[in-house]
This record gives sequence, C-alpha cells and structure tokens, in this order.
Amino acid sequence: MTKVLLIPFLLTVITGSAQLKGFGFGPFVEAAWPTGNFKQLNKNGIGGGLGADIRLGKAGLTGSIGYMHFGGKTIYKENKSVEMASISAIPIRAGIKYRLVPALYAKLEGGMAKFTGTNESAFIFSPGIGIRILGLELQAKYEIWTKQETYSFLGLKAGFNF
Repeated sequence: MTKVLLIPFLLTVITGSAQLKGFGFGPFVEAAWPTGNFKQLNKNGIGGGLGADIRLGKAGLTGSIGYMHFGGKTIYKENKSVEMASISAIPIRAGIKYRLVPALYAKLEGGMAKFTGTNESAFIFSPGIGIRILGLELQAKYEIWTKQETYSFLGLKAGFNF
C-alpha cells in the first residue's frame, strides 16, 4: 500500500523537477556607453540586478529588474562650465530570446525605466545578442529609453544563472 501511494508522489516530484530545469535566475552586472545626444551630456553607466529566463525549446522568455547609473558631464557653454545632472533609473525588462545555435542567442526586450528621484519613466526597447555556456552569460545590446528625450546606449551585460 505504501508503494502504491509513493509512486504518484515520486512522479509528481520528477515531473516538477523536469519543468524547473528550463527555468534559470541569477544576478548580473552591466556596463553602458551612451550614444547620440546622451553621450554629450552623460558619462558611461554601470548597473546590476536580477534576471530570470524560462527556456521553451529554442525560444525562451526573459525578465529582469535592476539599477543603472550614468554620471553627469561638465559641458562648456558660452565660456561657462555647466554641470549636467546624473541619471539613475530602475529598469524593468521582459522579452524573448531565441537560440541560434546551442550557446548563441538573439534577444528582444521591452519594458519601463523608472527614474529615481522623480515620477518620470521611459519606455525601453533593447535588441541584443548573447552567449550562454553552462550558467555563465555574456550579452551585447543596444538599448533605447524614450520619454520626452531619448537616451540610447551600447551595453555589455554579464551574469550567472542558477
């Protein structure tokens, strides 16, 4: 009788483990190099956060939440130096990724960047390409944050997924 009750329990545990195998999460750090007008006003950025992904065959779903900071530059206007404000934000992204070959993938994410110290936010659009070997991940991306003005940057993201 005990064996009969144990079999459904073991099947449930094994099935649950198989489903979790396609799920990964972990910390990441990222560096950003502003482009366009953003480059004229702000320094390079740095950030970090927590990301997750669900693998569904060759495709997958991604999500992340983090913190990014871009220092302000000193610019010179009409023989005066003007200190530009730094920008800090909490980006929340979700998207899809597609494995091109076993370790190489392309991804497309969107979301919102909530600027700290204000009630403002911007829409995020971010295509990229990455490599994932075991739990280590390295990703190159181009990211655009759009509100009244546009902030764009090239980024490099490194992380580990459990």
